[in-house]
Amino acid sequence: MESLYLLVPFSVALLFVIGWVFWRALEGGQFDDLDRPAHDVLSDDQ
Repeated sequence: MESLYLLVPFSVALLFVIGWVFWRALEGGQFDDLDRPAHDVLSDDQ
């Protein structure tokens, strides 16, 4: 039971860190254009 006093706050803090990293990726434009890199492989530019 004593381990829950440590693990519950740790998991909540980890959840906030993961949410913050995801939010920064969204704001930074990481997920803006997901189709172009897949089509760039198929194009034949020389």
